[in-house]
Amino acid sequence: MRRSAVRSLSVLAVAAAVAASVAAAPPGTAPPPVKAPEAVGYGGAVASVDVDATAAGIDVLKHGGNAVDAAVATAAALGVTEPYSSGIGGGGYFVYYDAKSRTVHTLDGRETAPHSATSSLFLENGKPLAFPDAVTSGLSVGTPGTAATWDAALDAWGSKPLSRLLKPAERLARDGFTVDSTFRQQTADNQARFADFPATAKLFLPGSQLPAVGSKLKNPDLARTYEELGRKGVDAIYGGDLGRDIVRTVRKPPVAPGSKRVARPGDLTAKDLRSYEVKRQAPTKVGYRGLNVYSMAPSSSGGTTVGEALNILEHTDLSKASEVQYLHHYIEASRVAFADRGRWVGDPAFEDVPTKGLLSQKFADSRACLISDTKALTSPLAPGDPRHPASCATSGQASPTTYEGENTTHLTVADKWGNIVSYTLTIEQTGGSGITVPGRGFLLNNELTDFSFAPANPAVHDPNLPGPGKRPRSSMSPTIVLDGHGRPVLALGSPGGATIITTVLQSLINRLDRHLPLVDAIAAPRASQRNAATTELEPALFNSPLKTQLQALGQAFTLNPEIGAATGVERLADGRWVAAAEKVRRGGGSAMVVRPAG
Repeated sequence: MRRSAVRSLSVLAVAAAVAASVAAAPPGTAPPPVKAPEAVGYGGAVASVDVDATAAGIDVLKHGGNAVDAAVATAAALGVTEPYSSGIGGGGYFVYYDAKSRTVHTLDGRETAPHSATSSLFLENGKPLAFPDAVTSGLSVGTPGTAATWDAALDAWGSKPLSRLLKPAERLARDGFTVDSTFRQQTADNQARFADFPATAKLFLPGSQLPAVGSKLKNPDLARTYEELGRKGVDAIYGGDLGRDIVRTVRKPPVAPGSKRVARPGDLTAKDLRSYEVKRQAPTKVGYRGLNVYSMAPSSSGGTTVGEALNILEHTDLSKASEVQYLHHYIEASRVAFADRGRWVGDPAFEDVPTKGLLSQKFADSRACLISDTKALTSPLAPGDPRHPASCATSGQASPTTYEGENTTHLTVADKWGNIVSYTLTIEQTGGSGITVPGRGFLLNNELTDFSFAPANPAVHDPNLPGPGKRPRSSMSPTIVLDGHGRPVLALGSPGGATIITTVLQSLINRLDRHLPLVDAIAAPRASQRNAATTELEPALFNSPLKTQLQALGQAFTLNPEIGAATGVERLADGRWVAAAEKVRRGGGSAMVVRPAG
C-alpha cells in the first residue's frame, strides 16, 4: 500500500546501504531500517508492504521469537502504518507451517455478521442499498477477528506473550511514522467521508488538513489501546471496555454535527463479540508439478479457486509455452475457476460447499476440456457441478463476481527453525467503514459488504447472502508450497479483493513454471480474469504487442493501473531464505532477513 517506489537492489547493494546508514546515524541512535524488495540470508525472513512493520518482525526473530511471534508483531505494526488496510477492527486468514511435524494449519479469523442479520441486511424498501451508503455505515461492520486470530495463533504455536509482541507497534503509534505521497493520496481519496466522523478526522486530517508528506503521523490512542490489549488480553475486545466502545460506535455511528451523511446504524452486540470464535481448520491442498500447494478453505474462496485453476493447468506445459499461450491458458483457467467459485463457495457453516469436489483433479479435467489453444471462452461462463463432474459440461446460470475492497495487506514470515506464516488481513476497502472508534485509534471494517446484497438471479441459489453469524465469502489466498517430503519451497499472498486469487495464481506459475526468481515472479505485469466480459491488464501488458496477439484469440481487455501487492518467502537448497516484496506496486514493499548473505 505504501512507501516510496524503490528500485530492485542486489544483496550487495542492500548490504552497502545498511553500512552507509549505520555510518550516517548519530551516535547512540538506531539507524532507520533500509527498504528493499528482496533480501537473502539466514536466521529467518519477513516480507510486508511496510519497512517499519517488516523491521518489527525481524526484531522479534533476532530476539528468539518464532515465525508466529514475528507475524503478530508485524501485523500489529501494520495496524499503525497501514491503518486503511488492516488493524484490530478487521479480520483475516492465517496459514502456518510447522517445521517439526511438516504439517500446515490454518486459522479462519474472518469477520462475522451480527446474529440478528438476515438475507435482507442490505435491502431498504425492498431494494439493495447503494454500495457507498452500505460501506460507510454501521451495517457494514462485521465482528472483528484480528485480535482473536493473534491470540489463537500465539496460544497454539507462539513462544512470546502478546504484551511483548505489541510493544514495537505501541512505540510506532506513540512516536509516529513518516507520511508519504501514497498515504496522503489515500487520505485525500477518503477526505470527504473521514471529515464526517470527528474521531477519524482528528486522527487522519490533523487541523482539518491532509497530512503533509514527510510529516510524522502519531496515534496515541492506538498506542494506549495496544497497551491495554497487552495488559488485559484480547478479552478487552471480546468481553471488556474496548468491546463496549466498538459496539457503541457501530450501533450509533458518531457523525459530526451538521454533517448531511446518513450513516446507518448496525446491530452488532456485546453477545456477538463474546460468541466470536476463530476457526482452526484443515487447509486446502492440491498437487502441482510434484509439489503440494496449501491455502485457505472456505469461508475463503482463495484455496479452492487457486487450487482448481492449478489443477486445470496441471496438464499444460507452461514452461515451454509461448508468452501468448502461457497468458491465454492462465486467463482461461482463472475464468473457469471463478465461474465455479461464484456458484459454490460460501460460509460452510451455512452452505453445502463441495470443497473436496472443487479441488479434485477429476472435476478440473472436466472443466479444462472447455479451454482451447485458439479461442477464448465467453464470460459470464456457467459453472460446472463438482458433485457430478461431466466432461465439458456446464450447469445452471453464471453467478457474477461480487465486488471486494482491494486494500487488504499481506505478510509472510519464516524463522530459523523453518516454520512459516502466510497471513492476509484486512478491514476491506481503503479506510474500511471510515468510522474510527472514538478514543481507540483504529478504523472499523466494512467486511459485510463482501456479501451479495441480493441474488443476482433469483432462480439461482446464491451461497453468499448474509445470515446470522455468517462469514462473508473472501478471496484472501495466503499460500504455502511444500515439496513431496513436506519441506518448505515458498509461501506468498497478496491484497487486492477478488484479484488476490489471480495475483497468487499468476505469481505461483511465474515462479514454478516460468522459473522467474521470486521477486521477479511477483513484479511481473499482471492480468486478472474473474469470469467477466473483459480481462484486466496492467499497463505493461495493456500497452504491449501481447495484447494484440491475445485479442486475436478472442480475449478482450480493460486497463487496471495496478493489481495486487504480493509478498513471499522462499527456502533455497543451501538453507538460505529469500524474502521478496513488490518493486514498485503500492510504493514498493519491504523484505528483510535476520542475517543477510554476502
